[in-house]
Amino acid sequence: MNDHGSMRRTAHLTSDEAGLAEAAAILNRGGLVAFPTETVYGLGADATNAQAVAGIYAAKERPSFNPLISHLDSFEAAKVQGIFDDTARTLAEALWPGPLTLVVPTASTCTVSDLARAGLDSVGLRVPAHPLAHALLKATGRPVAAPSANRSGRVSPTDADHVLSDLDGRIDAVLDGGASDVGVESTIVACLGGPPRLLRPGGVPREAIEALIGMRLESGAAGEKNPLAPGMLASHYAPRAQVRLNASEIGPNEAALLYGATPPRGVEHAKAMLNLSESGDLREAAAHLFSYLRQLDASGAETIAVGPVPDTGLGEAINDRLRRAAAER
Repeated sequence: MNDHGSMRRTAHLTSDEAGLAEAAAILNRGGLVAFPTETVYGLGADATNAQAVAGIYAAKERPSFNPLISHLDSFEAAKVQGIFDDTARTLAEALWPGPLTLVVPTASTCTVSDLARAGLDSVGLRVPAHPLAHALLKATGRPVAAPSANRSGRVSPTDADHVLSDLDGRIDAVLDGGASDVGVESTIVACLGGPPRLLRPGGVPREAIEALIGMRLESGAAGEKNPLAPGMLASHYAPRAQVRLNASEIGPNEAALLYGATPPRGVEHAKAMLNLSESGDLREAAAHLFSYLRQLDASGAETIAVGPVPDTGLGEAINDRLRRAAAER
């Protein structure tokens, strides 16, 4: 057993047709595959499958649910997920495929899960230039969420051995495509109405972007209240209702967000009730978190009372997000 508490064996897949087909099959059944891009190796999961995305957080031991970048094989596929204004379209047409991520409003046809978007109404999209990444995304046929393939806080990996040194036994496979060329993460630009903003410098220089769009990029400061992308303090879906944590009793007309098999007192009086995981599975709970908050908020209750969630493993990230939802605003 590895130190992640799992007997999972990580397959080392070669970049031939068989390896590519196996990597795509693993992603399509909800598994985790590290794969090369021109920037760094990404830890991929089906972005439309919240439980698969929860597996990324578990493998990385990520302390909070930051928005994840979803990778696609073409601009046409990206337009299904997001709404591109003139600036975003100019950048996509000029710099994709390449080391640029665009944060845009979600389209009505968006299939990227709430968990991958951290509950936001925007989505980070990228079309990578690495030929093996492109082939994998085409074979998978859906958006693939892929932060860097390392444990949280460690150095980003630029070859398959780096991935295995950090994640061996934690993920299903690594698709070996040799060393990454760029070696730094993608540049992230937000195009959400108003002037475009540089959220993270990276593989495409600021000057090249400004020359293309004929204007200066505003800067999105790390640590701002409502950040939109990786590398910034995680933003969250803030419900209209107040959020009350560690509730041992549910009051009249409160909505109840529960965890585990033992309900708190007064739950029969709840205006609405959902259970993140009756079996006590933290990965299932993470997958349900944002959608359940939205559903309970839509019930019209003035308060969402949240039962205790263990603060271990993914529970740390779940509780981090719940504390943000409960903060004064």
